[in-house]
Amino acid sequence: MKLTSDELRKKWMDFFIARGHTPISSASLIPENDPTVLFTTAGMHPLVPYLLGQPHPAGKRLCDTQKCVRTGDIDEVGDASHCTFFEMLGNWSLGDYFKDEMVPWSYEFLTEQLNLDPARLAVTVFEGDADCPRDDKTAELWEKCGIKKENIFFLGKKHNWWGPAGQTGPCGSDTEMFYDTGKPKCCPECSPACDCGKYVEIWNDVFMQFNKNADGTFSQLKQKNVDTGMGLERVLMNVQGLKSVYETDVFAPIVGKIEQLSGKSIADGECVKAIRVIADHIRTATFIIGDERGVTPSNVDQGYILRRLLRRAIRFGKGLGLKNGDYSAIAATVVDKYKDAYPELLSARDKIIHEIDEEQARFERTLENGMKEFEKLCKFLQSDVIPGKSAFRLYDTYGFPLEMTVELANERGFKVDIDGFNARFEEHKNLSHAGAEQRFKGGLADTGELTARLHTATHLMHRALKEVLNDPTVNQRGSNITPERLRFDFSFGRAMTPDEIKAVEDKVNAAIKADVPIVCEEMTVDEAKAQGAVGLFTAKYGEKVKVYTMGEFSKEICGGPHAARTGELGHFRIVKEQSSSAGVRRIKAVLE
Repeated sequence: MKLTSDELRKKWMDFFIARGHTPISSASLIPENDPTVLFTTAGMHPLVPYLLGQPHPAGKRLCDTQKCVRTGDIDEVGDASHCTFFEMLGNWSLGDYFKDEMVPWSYEFLTEQLNLDPARLAVTVFEGDADCPRDDKTAELWEKCGIKKENIFFLGKKHNWWGPAGQTGPCGSDTEMFYDTGKPKCCPECSPACDCGKYVEIWNDVFMQFNKNADGTFSQLKQKNVDTGMGLERVLMNVQGLKSVYETDVFAPIVGKIEQLSGKSIADGECVKAIRVIADHIRTATFIIGDERGVTPSNVDQGYILRRLLRRAIRFGKGLGLKNGDYSAIAATVVDKYKDAYPELLSARDKIIHEIDEEQARFERTLENGMKEFEKLCKFLQSDVIPGKSAFRLYDTYGFPLEMTVELANERGFKVDIDGFNARFEEHKNLSHAGAEQRFKGGLADTGELTARLHTATHLMHRALKEVLNDPTVNQRGSNITPERLRFDFSFGRAMTPDEIKAVEDKVNAAIKADVPIVCEEMTVDEAKAQGAVGLFTAKYGEKVKVYTMGEFSKEICGGPHAARTGELGHFRIVKEQSSSAGVRRIKAVLE
C-alpha cells in the first residue's frame, strides 16, 4: 500500500514527538517583520531568533510541517520534481542534542518508518574549508549506522552548507541524504553532486554552529542547533517509486481537474509541461491568497510574485483551451485537497476564487492591449526584425512571453531579435537583484536596538489604528522592518485622512511618553485570547505563544525583538500612507 501525504505527515510528527519534540504550527507564508525574503522559504526561517538563543515557549525540541514558497527555480517548474510551493517536514534542537542523536534518528526514520533500502542510501557531508573543518564526525556516524563507505561523499560549501536564510543569520555545515534511483553512473566520479538523475535528495540535516555577519565573516553561535528539512512531495515520489511529484496524491486531484476542464491528458507528451505548470502555480497561488496574512495580486513584493504565477498559469492554460473560471475551479480543488491539513484555506475559499477570477479578467484586458501594441509595432517596423527592446517591452509591460511574440511575428513574416531580448532580460534581472539586495536588509536575525524599537512601535501603531479608524476589519497584513524605518500593511478600504494620521501619531507618542515597561509572558493561545491579545490565532490547541503587554496600550502575540520600555522609542512619525493592494493600506514610519 502506498504511503499518502497525510500518513507521511503523521509518521513524521509521531516519530519526533516520541523523542521529546513539541509539535508547533506552520508559520505564515508571509514572513512577519522580515524584509530579507518575500516568502517563508524553509522551516527554520520563522525560528531564527530561537536559533540565535532566544528561548522558545515550546522548549528546545520542536517539530512541524511548514508551508514554503521558493520561486528561484520558477523556470524549472514543469520537470519531474520542481515546485514553487512545497511542504517542509522539520525538526529542531535549540541548543539541545546534536550530531550523535540526529544522524542515527535520520537513518532510523528512512529505513524503518519509510522502509527505504539501506543499500540504496547515499549521503554527503562537508569537506571543510577555512570557515569550518571537515565533518569526519558525521561521516563516522553514518558508517556506524550502516551506510557503506563508498556511499559517503565529501563535498564543499556549494553542496553541504546551509544558510543563512537572508544576508545574515545562523548557518552551518549539513549532511544530505539521497536515494539511488538505480540509473547507471554517468562517469567514474558520479556522485550526488551530479545532475544526471542517479541520486535524488530526500532529506537534509543542518548542524548550525555559526552566525554569518554583515561583513561576510562567521562567528560561533551561543548554542549548537540542529535544523532539518524533508520535502514532503519529493519524499512521497521516491518512497512510492513514482517518476514525478505530479503523480503523488497531493497533485493527483489537481492534475485530474485540469484534465477534466481542458479535455487534454498529462499522458500526452505535448501537454505534460503545461499541465504541471498550471497545477503547481495555481496550488501556490491558492496558498498565498489563502494564507493567514494572505496577499492579493499587485505590482510589488509578494503581490507581484503572485501575479506572475497566475499569469504564467493562464498563459500555459491558453494552449490547453482553459476558459474563464477554470483557474478558480482548479483552486477550489486545491482547497478541497488541503482543507484538513491547512484549514485556513477553507476559511478563505471565497476570497481565493474571487481574486483568481479577478486577476484572470485583468490579464485578459492587458493581453488585449498588448495585441494592439504588437499590431502598432509591426505597422511601423523599418525591417523584418522586431528589436529585442520592443519584444522585452511586450513581455515586461503586457505579459507577452517571448515565445508568444515569436509566434505572432512568424505569422506575419517577421523575425525577433532574441539575443537582444535576452540581453534586456538579463539587465532587468540584475537591476532587480541589486534593488533587492539594497532593500532586503535586517531581518529576523537582526535584533539590534533600532530594529527592536521600530518593531515595538508597530504594536503601538496597530492598536492606535484600530482605535482611530474604529473599523473591526482593521488588522495587520504584513510588516517589513529595517534599522532605518518600519513598513506596516493593514486591511482598510480607503486612504486615511490627515486628521486620522495625526491622531494615530498622537496615540503612539502618548504611549511612548508614558514610558511603561514591556512585559513578555508565555501562555496558551486560548489564554491569550481570553486576555484580549491581538494576533494570528493559528497555533494548535494548547500550543504556547509569547504575549507582549505595554500597559493599557497594547497586548499582542509576537516572537520578534522588543524594547524594554516604551520610553526608549523616541518620537514616532508617519512619513507616508498609501495603497498596497486592493483593500490593503501601507504605512511607512520612523522613530526620531
